[in-house]
Amino acid sequence: MLKLEITAGELGSRPPVTKPHPGFYDSVGEERFRALVDEHYELIRNSDIDFLFPVNDDDDFEQAKKNAADFFIQICGGPDYFNQNRGLPQMIGRHAPFRIDERSRRRWLELYAEILPKLEDEGVKSEYIESFWSYIDIFSIWMINTPSAK
Repeated sequence: MLKLEITAGELGSRPPVTKPHPGFYDSVGEERFRALVDEHYELIRNSDIDFLFPVNDDDDFEQAKKNAADFFIQICGGPDYFNQNRGLPQMIGRHAPFRIDERSRRRWLELYAEILPKLEDEGVKSEYIESFWSYIDIFSIWMINTPSAK
């Protein structure tokens, strides 16, 4: 059983982040990785956090998917597509225009938690999936830029 728990996050917190185990990318591969990100974005399209993404512009939405996949592929040890196409990640700055609070961050993670177990069914080791989860769980805290509503 995968351990996909969400760590509490708060505005301004920058906990230490560990990159995913390289076995995650090696096991998943580029094509499946892109399909994973695509599936996640399609869940977002029909969620209560769709306002954070360009869901009403198909071209922009497809570009956002590509950018996200490029970033995750690179951070997981694959080719440095993100750097080649967009420059250094600088993710805090790139996310600054979007009002990301803890609730939105949690929802983003919950949508990944819905689809990551499929990878285990496909033969990806749970420790590799959990290392990816740990990365997105902690690094997503860094993206919080808006106080949560009381």
